[in-house]
Amino acid sequence: MLAIGLAAALGIFSVSVGVAGAYVLASTSTEEFCIGCHEMSYNFAEYKGTIHDVNRTGVRAICTDCHVPHEPGPLILAKIKATKDLYYTYISPSIDTKEKFEAKRAEMAQRVWREMKASDSHQCRSCHREDKMSVELQTPKAKVRHAKGKAEGKTCIECHFAIAHKEPEGPGPAELFGEAAAKP
Repeated sequence: MLAIGLAAALGIFSVSVGVAGAYVLASTSTEEFCIGCHEMSYNFAEYKGTIHDVNRTGVRAICTDCHVPHEPGPLILAKIKATKDLYYTYISPSIDTKEKFEAKRAEMAQRVWREMKASDSHQCRSCHREDKMSVELQTPKAKVRHAKGKAEGKTCIECHFAIAHKEPEGPGPAELFGEAAAKP
């Protein structure tokens, strides 16, 4: 009887931890949460009005759509790694002014570009599915560039690197990846 009681208690505890964890993951994946820190107001201001914010289809990407993995394991790991932002926000502010943010912009962008290239632009592909693209609706220039990129094994971020935020000064993807990259 004791074993049944302990198993039931363990089961209830496990479910409670799972529900609480899911709640934390969901609540820290909202746009409101992401822009809740002063430092993110610079990124959010740049994003406003871009094709990912406002477009003819009404489909809108938020911060986590592009900057956080969608699979459970990598998502949890990314959230754990993101706790360092608490340190850099409250203990040792590193981008708390516009000037500090601009000084670190290239470093932050290059880190995101490397991560996206390493994942074959997985976050892009979670919304932009190649098998659902209407090639006939693309401009002639886009058709040629997409075909060339596919033939060369490129990933989205190698060409579409300044699509939602201002491009930083300094080395861009062409220098970072050691090859010619084209802006959208």
